[in-house]
Amino acid sequence: MSTQDRVRLMLWNLERDGGPEPRPGVLPERWRQGYEEVLKPQRPDWLAMLELKYSQTRPDVAPAEKHAAERRFTAAQQILGMRGFRAAVGQRTNPTGVFIREAVFPSARQRHHPVGHSAPPTHVELRLAEAPDVPIITASFHSAFCNPAQRRSEAMDLTELVDKVKAHRTNPAGGHAACWLFGDTNEYPVPVGEQVPAIDWSSPEVTDIVHRRHRAIKQPDGTWASCTAVDEIMLDCGMHDPARWAAHRLGQTTALAATAGYAAVGQGGPRRIDRGYLDAWSVQAVENVRVLDTTGLSDHHAVIVDLSRRKLTEGLHRRTSAIAPWSLVV
Repeated sequence: MSTQDRVRLMLWNLERDGGPEPRPGVLPERWRQGYEEVLKPQRPDWLAMLELKYSQTRPDVAPAEKHAAERRFTAAQQILGMRGFRAAVGQRTNPTGVFIREAVFPSARQRHHPVGHSAPPTHVELRLAEAPDVPIITASFHSAFCNPAQRRSEAMDLTELVDKVKAHRTNPAGGHAACWLFGDTNEYPVPVGEQVPAIDWSSPEVTDIVHRRHRAIKQPDGTWASCTAVDEIMLDCGMHDPARWAAHRLGQTTALAATAGYAAVGQGGPRRIDRGYLDAWSVQAVENVRVLDTTGLSDHHAVIVDLSRRKLTEGLHRRTSAIAPWSLVV
């Protein structure tokens, strides 16, 4: 697939935004490496970034902190050659962001969400030049790390965006829309067809019992079952994981590799918690999915999804048929 026909989506949780400035006006080396040596060479067209801890602030912080955040956010856009969007800081200090390549998406509009989320999603509506009448509803999200009930609630809130796929409400003619959601789910995928073994929460190797309470549900018999609510909700609503499409339809089994958990001790081992979800038309444009090893820079690997621009356009115009919900869980 040529770069002209490719639309590249990317997700990365750069741990703690690369860290604080070592001194005012000097960006940290880990941040610089992340943007210049990992992200820039990949040339994403749409990028979901998580844990923008030092690239966004609350309104009541000191001017110096605001200036530092703007300095970092501006530098990120300049390095990437992309336009950036940030959500507000939520209950915790790891806000989300989205970067877009305007040559691919000439129209972009941000919509804001309430700050009741652990990290409010960065919701950006895009238009592809070949389908200017079809809005692409996109969002980066970071689910609550310690609260299964809140993760479920946040995922249900995201279904408001999924709901726009069937008919975009701002279009009086009742046109269609697409939906792309990428984030750190802080939960596990439904285990059917996965390559990373499910966690055995009764194993003596699981020593972080607080983490177990954050990521598993205690059953009536005293055993523990991994939280998979985010994945289940997305699947129930007809959204699809592009890694599953790549693995089960294209034979790219490495698409299901773990993205996090390899740096933690006593938490059950590597996990595939960083995932994307595409609507039932967009997912059929997936040509390649890979997990990019970023060991040494972050406790999460990056996920890269390449779409065929031609196939994406066909889906946006509904020249293909939707695939059924849960059809990639095999």
